[in-house]
Formats: sequence, C-alpha cells, structure tokens
Amino acid sequence: MDSENADAGVCGCCGPLRPRYKRLVDNIFPEDPKDGLVKSDMEKLTFYAVSAPEKLDRIGAYLAERLTRDVVRHRYGYVGIAMEALDQLLMACHSQSIKPFVESFLHMVAKLLESREPDLQVLGTNSFVKFANIEEDTPSYHRRYDFFVSQFSAMCHSTHEDPETRSRIRVAGIKGLQGVVRKTVNDELQAIIWEPQHMDKLIPSMLFNMQDNEDSERAGEENPASLAESCFRELLGRAAYGNMNNAVRPVLVHLDNHRLWDPNDFAVSCFRIIMYSIQAQHSHHVIQQVLSHLDTHSKNTPRVRAGIVQVLLETVAIAAKGSIGHIAHNQNNAYTFLSSVSSPPNLWLGPTVLEVFNTLLKHLRMSVDFELGDGSRRNSTSSLSSVRTKESEERIVQNAIIQTIGFFGGNLPDYQRAEVMMFIMGKVPVYGTPCHTLDTVKIGHQGTKRIQAMLLSSLIMVTSGFKCKTMGAGLPAAFLEPLCSISLMEDSELRQLVLEILHNIIDRHDNRAKLRGIRIIPNVAALKFKREKICKEDVVFMKKHGQQLYRHIYLGCKEEDNLQKNFELLFTALALITIELANEEVVIDLMRLSIALQDMALVNEENMPMFIRCGIMALVAAYLNFLSQMIANPPFCQHVSKVIELRSLDAPYLLPEHIFREKCVLPDSLDREDNALYFQTADLAEAMTVPGYNVERLSIPYIPQVTDRMPRRKSFVDTISLQVDIISNSVPDQSQLAEEITFETLKKAIDTTGLEEQERERRRQVMEKFQKAPFEEIAAHCESKANMLHDRLAQIFELTIRPPPSPSGTVTVTSGHAQYQSVPVYEMKFPDLCVY
Repeated sequence: MDSENADAGVCGCCGPLRPRYKRLVDNIFPEDPKDGLVKSDMEKLTFYAVSAPEKLDRIGAYLAERLTRDVVRHRYGYVGIAMEALDQLLMACHSQSIKPFVESFLHMVAKLLESREPDLQVLGTNSFVKFANIEEDTPSYHRRYDFFVSQFSAMCHSTHEDPETRSRIRVAGIKGLQGVVRKTVNDELQAIIWEPQHMDKLIPSMLFNMQDNEDSERAGEENPASLAESCFRELLGRAAYGNMNNAVRPVLVHLDNHRLWDPNDFAVSCFRIIMYSIQAQHSHHVIQQVLSHLDTHSKNTPRVRAGIVQVLLETVAIAAKGSIGHIAHNQNNAYTFLSSVSSPPNLWLGPTVLEVFNTLLKHLRMSVDFELGDGSRRNSTSSLSSVRTKESEERIVQNAIIQTIGFFGGNLPDYQRAEVMMFIMGKVPVYGTPCHTLDTVKIGHQGTKRIQAMLLSSLIMVTSGFKCKTMGAGLPAAFLEPLCSISLMEDSELRQLVLEILHNIIDRHDNRAKLRGIRIIPNVAALKFKREKICKEDVVFMKKHGQQLYRHIYLGCKEEDNLQKNFELLFTALALITIELANEEVVIDLMRLSIALQDMALVNEENMPMFIRCGIMALVAAYLNFLSQMIANPPFCQHVSKVIELRSLDAPYLLPEHIFREKCVLPDSLDREDNALYFQTADLAEAMTVPGYNVERLSIPYIPQVTDRMPRRKSFVDTISLQVDIISNSVPDQSQLAEEITFETLKKAIDTTGLEEQERERRRQVMEKFQKAPFEEIAAHCESKANMLHDRLAQIFELTIRPPPSPSGTVTVTSGHAQYQSVPVYEMKFPDLCVY
C-alpha cells in the first residue's frame, strides 16, 4: 500500500505512517519559533526535493496549508519559518516540476499581502522579490500577476498612522512593483504588464512616492522617494518601442490629477528622468505625447499651458543630441508630413519635425487670441488688474513657445533648418498677401503685429548659428520676398527683427560681434574679419536678389520711427554683405546705394525728421569708412577720412558718435551747398579707377527697383496703378513683332546695360506720377487703360466666340431686317479632328 493510501486509512496521530515529505516539512519547525528554522532538517528537506522533484507540488501545498493555519492563529513566528523554507526551496530547485510549487508559493505570498499586519506584508514582499530574481528555465503560459500589481500599488499609497511603519509598507510596495517588472518585462508571454490597466497603477504609485518625499533624510532603499525613482528609471529603461506611449501617458494623467503643472518643478523633474532613462531612439514618442497633451489643454489656464510648454522645452533640450538627430536622419523631406507611410513597414514612423512646429505655432496663435481676440473678456465687469494679469500670464506662454521653437530648430541639421525657416515664414501674416494659416480679422492690427513679432523672434532663434554653404540655400526667393515685405512695415520693432534674421543668415563666419554697433572704425584690419572668396553661386544670388536687399536697406533708412538700434542693424547688414557677398560689381552697387541714401537725406522730399536725416548721414559715413578700408583703396580712404574730419569739426551731428547721443543738438537744416561735408560721386569715381571696377556705373543714380512681388505698404491705390501700367506696357506692339531680326538687333538685345537703366528710370517716373499726380488725372489714366483693355478683350471674344458657318445659312441683320446667307458645304473649313 503506497503512502497516500496509508495516509488516508490510518489515523493522523500515527506519526511514523505519515508521508515522508510531510515528516520532513514538520521537522524544520522547532518547538519554540524563536529558535528559528532547523537547519539540519532543512538540508534534508532540500535534498529530498532535489532528488524527487515530483514531490515539490505536494511539499508546496503542505507548506501553504501550515502557513495559512499559522496566519489564522496569529503564530507569526512559524509563518516566518515557513516563508524562509519556501525561499530556500525556490533557490535550490530549478526543474520542470517547479511550476506547481511556484503556484503554491505565490498563493502563500498573496495570503501574507492580504493580511492587515505590516510585518506579514513586508515578509511576503521580501519573498516575492527573491522569487522575482530567479530566472526560470521555461516560460509560464498561465501565470498572471494582476493581484500583485494591485496589492503592491495599494501598499505604495499606505496611510498608516505611524510614520515609520508607513515608510516600511511603502518601501515594500515599491520593491514588490520592481519585482513584478523584473519578472515580467523579459518574458514575452507576460507583455500584458505594459497594458494600460497595469501601467495606470504602476506609474502613479511610483510618482506618488517620488512626489511625497517626507523621508528625505533616509538613504538608499529605505527612502521611498529614492527607491521609487530608481524603480521608475528601471521601468522606463526596459520599455520597448510599442510600450513607450503606455508608460508616458499615466505620467501626464498623474500630473493633471494632482495639478502639478503650476508650479511645474515636479513635472520637469519627471520628464528629465524619463528622457535620461529611455533609449534615445524613443525620444520622439515622449515629445509627441507632450504635444498631444498640450492640445488637450488648449483651453486651460495660461499657467498650466506654460508649464506644459516648459516641460516640452526640457524634453527637446535633452533629446537634442539623440532624438532630433534620429528624426532628421529618418526624414528626407521636412515638408512631407507622413512621407514614410509609403515606405516599407519596418522604417521609422513618428512625428515629423514640421508637425512639432505646426502644433507650437498653433498654440502661439491661440495664446494671442486668448489675450487680445475675445472682446467679451474685456467687458466692464473685468477689472484692469485682472486683464493685465491675464496678459502677463499669456506672455509667459508665448515666451515659452518661442524658446521651444528656437531650441528645437536650433538643434536641427542645417538642411532641415532651412525647411523649418520656410515653414515658419509661411505662417507670418504679411499685409497684401493671402494668409490661409492665420485669420487676423478677430485679433486686429495689434494682435497681428504681436504674432508677426513672435514668429520673427522664433525665426531669429532658429537661424542663430545657421551656416548655409550658399546664400541661395539660406535665402531662397520664397523666403526672402516675404521677409523683405515685412521690412516695409511701419513698425521699427518688426524691421529690427527682420534685420537680425538677415544677419544670422548672411554672417557665416561669426563676424557680427566684431562690429559692435555703428561707429567710425579707425582700423578695420585690426578687427581681423574672417572672409572667403565669393563663390559663383553667391555671385549669381547677388545678381538675382541683390536689388531686393538694397531696396530693403534703402527704404528702411527713411522710416520716421527709426531708433538708434535700427541704424546699428542697418550698418551691420551693409558690413556683412560687404564681407560675405561683395565682389567688384557689388561694391559699386553698395557705393551707389550709399550716395543715394545721402542724396535722399539732403533733398528730403518726404519731409523726414532731422534725426532721421542725420542718422542716415552718419550711417553712410560709417559704412563708406568701413568699405574703403575693406577694399584697401588709398584714394577712397583718403576722401572718406577727409569728409569725416571736416564733419567732426563743423558738423559732428553727421557722425554716429555724436548723433546717437542722448543730448545731441540737432541743426535746423542741412547745408546742401557745403560739398566738403558730403561724399562726392566724382571723387569716388576718381578713386575707383582701378582694374576690375566699372566706374561708369557710379554716375548712374541708384533707384530702388519695384521688380519683385513685395507689396507696397503705404498705398493700395498706387500698387494697383503700377501693376496696370506695367502690364499694359508689357503688351508688344504688332510692329515690334514684325521687326526684322538682324545681327545689330541681336547685339542690342545682348547689351542690356543701357536698357536696364532706362527701364529703372521709366519705373521711377511711373512711381512719381502715381504718388504726386492729382487724383482726377490718375483716375482718368486708369479709366483709359481699362477701356483699352476692354476693347482688346471684346475683339478677342468676337474672334473666338463667333459661331462656325452652317450649310443652313447664317443670320445677318441689315437695316433692321434679318437675312439668311447659305454657305456651300464644299466651301466650309472643318477642323482636322472632325474630318474622317
């Protein structure tokens, strides 16, 4: 009769007839629990379990039975001995039969965790942690840890009255969660641990203890906050590609529930831990999650939105060395938002760079709407202090967004940064051009200006440190034209921002810091500017777009609201163009531009204030002094020095060192007859009679060209009139079409130097006509042009809409009577497609 039957048929008091595994288990328990586990009998039990692994499940079941009985009877000493025996058996046995034993073990741990006694909970947790560190030979198909996740999470939130006991329970709960993570993340069959129902318990439990750092004096594993942070880092470090979102989302929810965005110190700390713990290639997941969270809080208080944006800035700053580079290398074209969808499925599929900028710009616009757009928020019931508080809080949001845009863009590779610059410029509302992305009707002129200033500020940060190989790549036409359009705005701040953007792009050798404002530089060579020979691509750029830059500087100088900073930035722009883009032809153009600025200040047709006129004179003096030394032309330098010396004696207000002082005395008028105080074209031409320079062009006055598509800012009428005049004059005459083409004709067509100047003069006359002529004359001129256009269109329509001849005859009206004229079929001409 086997042992089982003997056990069933014989009275339990017959000890020698009990099964051997039960006797071995009973022998490890001493009479007095204080004596601890009987080590010799424990060694026998361990040897028996290793020799007969099929008995492990029975040993586990019997130990569980005894432990349950001891827990009910509050014999906690024997409970500890039973758990110690279980731990030793787990560590010694690694066979296929250990699976049922583990189930008994987990059942006993669950019994301890369910008890109200802190000592038993800590005891069960320590046993589970030991079990979690055991690497099993075969995976488990049916084991689940849902109960342990819930119980350990509850222990992490313990509210025990005794602080020492509360800390012990929380530490045990964190250790238990850490054990669950270690036991499950490496087991493919336990991927369920990353599901939301478990992450929603794991993550908040760790964050709760990290936030509630009451025992900051404790060190190591005895401090719940420190241990929770270590477990949090370990969990994030084990997160795979598909699990990252489930790990980050509970963090955002916890910060929402506990209102930790304002102040956001803890939120920033959490995301620092996240970004430093995860793998670098997963950083874009975190950025995308924060962006999405910002969308959900788009109507929240300004401080909450500012807190989220600042957290986004922190994540971007940390990801700059890893994630952004990964995004850049996996995105061939920044304009293609989801171009990788058509790629093979194993390629990276994440947020594009422009998606980040699009979200940030959208919230920037919304912030301006909240501040300025809704008139209902500015009703009579709102106090002035509350309105100002609202505005100041929105400014915090806006500044945080601009910093994030600048930092994110500043860490992109140069080729992709150029795409981002184009993208942001497309968001800037420009007067006279359609803007589909920003509706400026609700926010008005002030809101539009605010958006323009903020977007340009973000462009300054994006372009900072930008080193384009060719100027055509840094200032393409699609970027330069709207940028120059903004430079025509009647706002000094916007013009300053535009000039700073141009400085960032043009200054490829970091020479700007050496200029230090506007001044008469005594020795330019001592500044040791870094420069290279202008390449062919830049020569082509200046031939194509140089006039836009000159016009931008010319028109920007005569603005009545110019400040000292405007003149300083204009001087820096001229100097950088000279250093980076000037060849012999550009030097002549810059000299013509300088003389034109001087003449504009002297003639003063637009009644500019005296400060502006003197500022322009000082700008010309400072720049020609710089230019003469840069090209190392002694006669040129001598002429400039002579004029500057005379000005310092007789007219110091024409020099930058004097005019930009706070208490500079301005003259009542400028003496146009004293030629010695001004730079003379003849003297400059004589000084530039050296090989390579076309001195004849100096005698041609500079006139700002209106050949680009930049809208005029002061008058809408003269823009339309100019367009009508240019279009009408561009229609060729029939006699010109029939002109005989000869060698002389081709020669004249190639030599366009004189024609260009004539064209410029003609355009200047047209501009003056529409600016100074009486309104009746302009209206009559436009009406005649319109009538001529309508007549021409009527002729075209008559030729194209006339019906074809018909064999049945056509109707003609003669003296009020209709007459039918038949056309023979053989005389009709049909299109080729109608004949078969």
